[in-house]
Amino acid sequence: MNLSALSTLVAILDRGSFVAAAREVGCTPSAVSLQARQLEAWFGRPLFDRSARSVKPTPFALEAASVARDIAARLEALRLRPATAISGRVRLGAIATVQSGLLPPALRTLRDRHPGLDVEIVLEDSDRLLLELKAGRLDAAVLVRPSAGGSSRLAWRDLQKQPFVLLAPPGTSGESPADLLRRFDLIQYDPALTGGRMAALHARKLCPEARRAMEIRSIDAIVAMVSAGLGVSIVPRPRTALLAAHGVREVALGKTGPVRRIAFVQRRNDLGNRNLDAVFRAFGRP
Repeated sequence: MNLSALSTLVAILDRGSFVAAAREVGCTPSAVSLQARQLEAWFGRPLFDRSARSVKPTPFALEAASVARDIAARLEALRLRPATAISGRVRLGAIATVQSGLLPPALRTLRDRHPGLDVEIVLEDSDRLLLELKAGRLDAAVLVRPSAGGSSRLAWRDLQKQPFVLLAPPGTSGESPADLLRRFDLIQYDPALTGGRMAALHARKLCPEARRAMEIRSIDAIVAMVSAGLGVSIVPRPRTALLAAHGVREVALGKTGPVRRIAFVQRRNDLGNRNLDAVFRAFGRP
């Protein structure tokens, strides 16, 4: 039995299901179920009533979770005592679209709160950052979380959800996304990127006959191309100021449109690292 298993138990009770708890702690539902059974074996009594369609916690589970919360709160208070300064070096990977959104205010916060912490930024696409993180060449990364949830070897914490939108040239109006894709050439968000693959899949779903004009990796460049009337594009929603500067029209894709999750990810063995926790909190997270 370890503290992470107790944290998983608390997450199950707080979130109401194994699936929701898996998203909270950053692993698969099957891993959550395994931890629950390991806890039951350690305690020697059931924590959940599995006889019904939905899993319900036993009174003992509620008691155990209450003790776990108390232990976690006490340990967190000890860990956050200001006597121990946060210092050293963190190698943080980041995707391009984070550079002008989440990253600058986070770096400013880190500089103000922890002047002894040196953060080295490595800019790459999500797939490459994951490889670097698993190889130990990065300490953490801010990237697009895979649609399947991500490797259970890593600890995932969501920072932001970004819906995809269709961008159309200035002056267009009154047409659906599918009609606009039929009318204009498609400026495709590079499908080598995680977000680009999501965009390409949705474009094919809306309009299989869409005419691809070019593939571009930079969302800022795509906005400029759309503004020049060279086509339409499906991308994660750009910054409002960028759209306003180019006069580009934003068309919602509705409930069926893709949404990408920007997540802070680190190796699971590094959970509890004070420097990485400080970086995560700098992104406005508790």
